[in-house]
Amino acid sequence: MAIVEVKVPQLSESVAEATMMQWKKKVGDAVAEDEILIDIETDKVVLEVPAPSAGVLIELVVADGGMVGSDQVIARIDTEGKAGAAVAAPAAAAPAAVAAAPVAAPAAASNSMAGVAMPAAAKLMADNNLAAGSVAGTGKDGRVTKGDVLGAAAAKPAAAPAPVAALPKVAASAKSADLGERPEQRVPMSRLRARVAERLLQSQSTNAILTTFNEVNMAPVMDMRKKFQDAFSKEHGVKIGFMSFFVKAAVHALKKFPILNASVDGNDIIYHGYFDVGIAVGSPRGLVVPILRNADQMTFAEIEKKIAEFGKKAAEGKLGIEEMTGGTFSISNGGTFGSMMSTPIINPPQSAILGVHATKDRAVVENGQIVIRPMNYLAMSYDHRIIDGRDAVLGLVAMKDALEDPARLLFDI
Repeated sequence: MAIVEVKVPQLSESVAEATMMQWKKKVGDAVAEDEILIDIETDKVVLEVPAPSAGVLIELVVADGGMVGSDQVIARIDTEGKAGAAVAAPAAAAPAAVAAAPVAAPAAASNSMAGVAMPAAAKLMADNNLAAGSVAGTGKDGRVTKGDVLGAAAAKPAAAPAPVAALPKVAASAKSADLGERPEQRVPMSRLRARVAERLLQSQSTNAILTTFNEVNMAPVMDMRKKFQDAFSKEHGVKIGFMSFFVKAAVHALKKFPILNASVDGNDIIYHGYFDVGIAVGSPRGLVVPILRNADQMTFAEIEKKIAEFGKKAAEGKLGIEEMTGGTFSISNGGTFGSMMSTPIINPPQSAILGVHATKDRAVVENGQIVIRPMNYLAMSYDHRIIDGRDAVLGLVAMKDALEDPARLLFDI
């Protein structure tokens, strides 16, 4: 045999562990080089684990739902094996006979094989949701055999809960209660959802959050978009959206009121001399906030292209850790889903967040006359520990003024 180990990719320094999702292959299956074997979920992103070499999958070291760390071995591939060979041993074979089957790793010192599962045993462990290392081996040099796994599975309490899985798609993770016409299903949180919950509670408990509101007439922005949409799309290959205007208006206000772009570190206030704007994006896994780096230096076209890229990656679960790390200010667009008003929660360690909503025609008063205008309600939540009401209100007014008169963005006034 020529054995190749499949390892967890290197995780970032801020991520201690990840959760195994669902294996796409089973023991005995042929795999191609770079074929994705499993996805692993951290509290920020989902990472794909490809096969380092072509061959046959002979061992799954960690089952679905297992917790793993950087560079941990999670499977082994025999680069010279044939599909099905790893599970060719008959199910009724005695433990002693199974122990004589080929081992899952190169021969070494006898005590180095203790706890290593035979290929067929590894498959049974995965089928019975038994974690690696949980079954004592009685085979040669302490290796785990099929008989060991069958014995452990039989001794397992019937009411024992299944291992926590990463997402509802892992069958073992969901538990349904038969309540007739009132069924219930219990599904564990994904790592991302649990992390979001943790950070939201952290934000609520550590920040003195207040929210200020204002309304903005979006007619000037809509007129500008209509006038230049065709030429813009032809030139840049992307349409002008509202978000690029909101980003530009936010940066315009942050420059005027730097405290809105600051963060708290103990008893210190950190003023950031750059503008990294987080854009809240919904995904099948939950809310993610990728970052527009140096947003003040980006053109409208660059912002639109980057936001479209973020949306696509979020939908496919392909956002990288580096794309969601950092940020000095955030924007949440509930209007995408029809929200009329909300109070966004600050994304720690940031100190402010802008919430934008659906633009709707409303009756407003202008020069003593009732007229119809496309209005959008803006909401900015801020940390009152370092941001006074004056700066928060004037900052939001600066955003409103920039949107109602976009020429201000050109002349920086």
